[in-house]
Amino acid sequence: MDNQEMRRLGAYFDDIVSQFPVEHPTASLLVTHLLPERPAFVQAVARMSNLRAVLPKPKSISPDALATVQRATPCDPLSREVFGDPEAALTYLETRAAGMPVVLLDIGGYFAPSLSEICKRFSGQILGVVEDTENGHQRYAELDKLPCPVITVARSPLKDPEDFLVGQSVVFSTEALLRTQGGILVGRKAAVIGFGKLGSSIARLMHAKGVQVTVYDTDPVRSTQALSQGFAVAASLEAALKSADVTICATGAKALGHEDFALLKDGSFVATVTSAEDELDLARLPQTHTLTPVGEHITRCASDDRHFYLCNEGNAVNFLHGASVGPFIFLVQAEILAGLSALSRGDLAPGLHEVAARDRAAIAATWLTHFNNRMS
Repeated sequence: MDNQEMRRLGAYFDDIVSQFPVEHPTASLLVTHLLPERPAFVQAVARMSNLRAVLPKPKSISPDALATVQRATPCDPLSREVFGDPEAALTYLETRAAGMPVVLLDIGGYFAPSLSEICKRFSGQILGVVEDTENGHQRYAELDKLPCPVITVARSPLKDPEDFLVGQSVVFSTEALLRTQGGILVGRKAAVIGFGKLGSSIARLMHAKGVQVTVYDTDPVRSTQALSQGFAVAASLEAALKSADVTICATGAKALGHEDFALLKDGSFVATVTSAEDELDLARLPQTHTLTPVGEHITRCASDDRHFYLCNEGNAVNFLHGASVGPFIFLVQAEILAGLSALSRGDLAPGLHEVAARDRAAIAATWLTHFNNRMS
């Protein structure tokens, strides 16, 4: 970002922070993609709270952004193994924020497996969680009883522009990877697994490129939505996979289990919109397939009777080519800050919550003030 863009972004976050004050002293831990524009958001979090550490998503770290953030805030390794183990998660929290009231700013439900235990045993207080993604939303929603408030921005209307543009990035990057193997999307058959906001965006964009799209979603409501928009809807995962030249997984959960790889069409490509550990069951793949790199970010996975190509080792393909969604990402970041402000009050009951509609409107109005002229 050039100096003018940085000043514009700084002024925007100044306005957001002033509109959503933190009412009581609050510490925070921040899980984030550490992309080039992200230090401004991290600084805004640090202005609103005592930011104890940043936990960068490992597959999306800009070295320059990391160096900038590390000058002011510790950056710690992020893994599902650590935060999936209540003892390890608790030890980490005690190391970074012992005795403090803490808000957990999450991307992907990392704290969900240990949340009940750390809420019970932490020497401070877990004020709540702000979750950014559909994957994380599902992880928290699946808990039998939430021990604290969880504010989710995953299904916010302010996230729609980001989802659309991420969908474009996914389609662009998938085709770029196909081209390295001499293929193109036009005239191909594709299976889109999951017809949420990202999946539906990908399906529409693939169709616009001349791809024959079949959708599979376990939710019958989403299946009817896909059908009403003109897409073929598979009755089973097997039916979706068996004729697809390209499969894009966009469920935010486990899209393909190990046994499902045998259903893939011979020579087909598999890409995802989130990390491999979330969408694909790859643990046993080296035991049943011969894995051979055949190009940058392409792995040939061969069994006795067929093979398929795995894009970017099963991780989100859009990050391979920048994944920039422009200023629209700042809408989502502002809503995360609004969630931090709401949790700092300490008056929300345990359970799932969303940012108030009036606060979303205020964020959108502020965003328009700072970025509309740039977009026009």
